[in-house]
Amino acid sequence: MERPDRTMYFLNIALAVAQRSTCLRRKFGAVIVKDNTIVGTGYNGNARGVINCSEIGCIKNIMRTPHGVAYDYCPAVHAEENAIINSNRADRINATLYIAGIDPDGKYTMALPCQRCQRKIINSQIKQVILLRDDGKPMTIDVEEYIKSDTDWYTKLVLEAKQNPKNL
Repeated sequence: MERPDRTMYFLNIALAVAQRSTCLRRKFGAVIVKDNTIVGTGYNGNARGVINCSEIGCIKNIMRTPHGVAYDYCPAVHAEENAIINSNRADRINATLYIAGIDPDGKYTMALPCQRCQRKIINSQIKQVILLRDDGKPMTIDVEEYIKSDTDWYTKLVLEAKQNPKNL
């Protein structure tokens, strides 16, 4: 067995964290690392004390909702949110967030942070995100890309609202 590089080492730990997920659709794990030390972990699942999908069923499965939508009625706290919650602020500054996921068949599934999580990552002052892609290879995102994307999105929204305020 070949010794993994640091990136794959931390992504493999994120996969191990994902095993704790209570989600029936996709399991995600997140690991925050600073100076090669793990400072926080999290997996996707319902808030503490709330009944889990693994106990009662998945509303998104019942409603046949596609992946990546229906955040309004899914009770899950995302893996990256839980990793941020389970870490100290000072440890997150200039840290790297590793995210990895698996589907019910045990295949890799890439976790692109949603807009809500991107904003939490930005405000946590994490500097980069490394995702495990579907093909098992890492992908690095500079958090500055999230800042630019959110700025562009909001600027467009405001300009559209100014042109036609009743359509939003």
